[in-house]
Amino acid sequence: MDAADLSPYADYVLRDATLPELPNHTRGKVRDNYDLPDGRRILISSDRLSAFDRELAAIPLKGQVLTQTARYWFEATRDLCPNHVLSTPDPNVVVGRRLAILPVEIVVRGYLAGSTATSALTLYRAGQREMYGHRLPDGLRPHERLERPIVTPTTKAGQGGHDAPLTPEAILGQGLLTEAQWRTVSRTALALFARGQEIAAGRGLILADTKYEFGTDADGRIVLADEIHTPDSSRYWFAASYPGHLAAGTPPESFDKDVVRNWVTARCDPYGGPLPEIPPEVVLDTAATYVRAYETITGERFALPDRSEPPLARIRRNLRSFL
Repeated sequence: MDAADLSPYADYVLRDATLPELPNHTRGKVRDNYDLPDGRRILISSDRLSAFDRELAAIPLKGQVLTQTARYWFEATRDLCPNHVLSTPDPNVVVGRRLAILPVEIVVRGYLAGSTATSALTLYRAGQREMYGHRLPDGLRPHERLERPIVTPTTKAGQGGHDAPLTPEAILGQGLLTEAQWRTVSRTALALFARGQEIAAGRGLILADTKYEFGTDADGRIVLADEIHTPDSSRYWFAASYPGHLAAGTPPESFDKDVVRNWVTARCDPYGGPLPEIPPEVVLDTAATYVRAYETITGERFALPDRSEPPLARIRRNLRSFL
């Protein structure tokens, strides 16, 4: 599916998922969340695209891609870790168990990559070799595979805030996690990443890095939350073209939100300067990239929604029993 196929959906955008009929609304960078009195949480994935701690654009169908990709991966990893999903009543909606979210974001990196301030490649280019409690050797090339995947935790910044690198010593010293929690989430994250890399390889893809969010339920059990292995939370490259790009010193061919990140960074300081308006053709190309990502990752055909019903109206209809 390419941009031309999606041109009828150029204005089919869910930028905001505010439903006054639902209680306890909180708005995240991408999701609008509602906490129900019975301990369930409704998570609605909007089409907002966030990077560099800023909202960059709204990409048609992106929220549906994220929800359905995460649904696929939650099922594919259920044997490795319990997750929060109870039901998916709408293509953009997950109803899950409400968790106490752990205050550490768990990032696993298999390659020297990234463009944000906390990425391994950014820190490495700045001369750092000690990062996140690991020492990387000299002489690594951008986008080169690491000797083994590493866990690179960060703080969890709020809306508009900036994540900061953490080490295991800092996590334990600051009391962010107990030793048992850190051991569980780091081991679980590496197991999830290994499963993700294995399945991605079968699709002709490289899962280069990803982030996980964990919480605890009422019994103190650690549960996987939010999303998993989506194009927003992960960096995917095409395996066939990767060796040539590595040899040429060019960024690997990908289909994650680096499409927009790279467009923005080529035109401004993404952290401090005014953001340029992203052209409609770039937005539509990005929508097609997300859809292709879903189809390649899952091996399933993406189900285009009925354009006659606006996305928020459809969500309200599918959540009628909760309103």
